[in-house]
Amino acid sequence: MKETDLSSYNNSWYNPGAGKIKILIWYFVNVVFFINPLNPLSGLKVLLLKMFGAKVGKGVVIKPNVNIKYPWLLEIGDYTWIGERVWIDNLAPVKIGKNCCLSQGSMLLCGNHNYKKTTFDLIVKGIILEDGAWVGAMSVVCPGVTLKSHAILTVQSVATETLEPYSLYKGNPAVKIRERVM
Repeated sequence: MKETDLSSYNNSWYNPGAGKIKILIWYFVNVVFFINPLNPLSGLKVLLLKMFGAKVGKGVVIKPNVNIKYPWLLEIGDYTWIGERVWIDNLAPVKIGKNCCLSQGSMLLCGNHNYKKTTFDLIVKGIILEDGAWVGAMSVVCPGVTLKSHAILTVQSVATETLEPYSLYKGNPAVKIRERVM
């Protein structure tokens, strides 16, 4: 097997949208108040997110043990529910609409690496969850994906491309299995 030299790995172009001090302070706030499973206070988490630049609607519920990379790149609509162990790895903007659900252990993944280059360059793309979208437990939404209005990504599925509105998707990669009737 050929070894790859990653000494030329350079993603200096990436800008997380905040200075090093803000990122460091957020790191500790995230560990103490969000990732910590002993903090059940959703209202405090919403307040902290807003203090760090997130746009958060009314009635948002954030359960314990949630990991959010950069709140200043996050928008959450009214009455959205974020379950235990959700990881929002938002290296790029993430917009979550109204009445959405991110179930336990789900992940919104905005970054990846270009495996075709020996420099393993970072690739970042935003994610959009339109109103009423539901990400099932332990599912992954990949960079650049949109879940259209009321789309559902079922348990342990991986969304690698846009999910059409009012549809259920399942598998890895997720495929449409049927229409969502409401």
